[in-house]
Amino acid sequence: MNNAIITGATKGMGRAIATAFAKQGINLAVCSRNENDLAAFKRELQEVNPAVKVVTVVADGSKKDELLNFAAVAEEQLGAISIIVNNLGMFEPVSMLDESEAAFDKQLNTNLMPAYHLYRFFGKKMIAKREGHIFTICSVAALDPIPSAGAYSVTKFALLGLSKVMRAEMQPHNVKVTAVIPGSTLTSSWEGTSIDKNKFVLPEDIASAIVNIYNMSTGANVDEIIIRPSTGQV
Repeated sequence: MNNAIITGATKGMGRAIATAFAKQGINLAVCSRNENDLAAFKRELQEVNPAVKVVTVVADGSKKDELLNFAAVAEEQLGAISIIVNNLGMFEPVSMLDESEAAFDKQLNTNLMPAYHLYRFFGKKMIAKREGHIFTICSVAALDPIPSAGAYSVTKFALLGLSKVMRAEMQPHNVKVTAVIPGSTLTSSWEGTSIDKNKFVLPEDIASAIVNIYNMSTGANVDEIIIRPSTGQV
């Protein structure tokens, strides 16, 4: 069995991706700040596929020490990690001129730095084994900045740049790197909306794309995939 580590996995896209991987028979390490959510999700995943091993760690992925502890526990309990899903993220709709002093650092530490730290933790181990796949959940804000969400756009631009650098470094070593670039996706950030759900990309669409990319032949890699609502951005 292969082993995957997913940040921010109890809600939205992360939850859908973890569920899809469990159906594939892939062992999982997931983290969240909420212990009760983690325990409930672990039970759910084991009902989906009793054969998979699920490791849960209470961690705030925006804090380096907690994130690296999560990575170490995942490796200790599952063995070598062959799949990384950098899903952790946050969105604050505010212009950079109006945001608080701490807002940029907060989004930087949530949207960008966890992917960097996990790459540094697992990258050379993947190189040594000459296998692995890193998925980074970016955003269309990395292609077309959102003026009303400046810091978010900057961090997503940086995340897409990080994905490109990781791919360049990993290509000679048979390790794949894919940037997943979703448009408006129906996650908890849209909670309470009256907009028809058919106007959105669904988390399950992102999960389906990732599983299909992962299952491609050894010689194939999807560098980037953009998934937008069929009727345009919400």
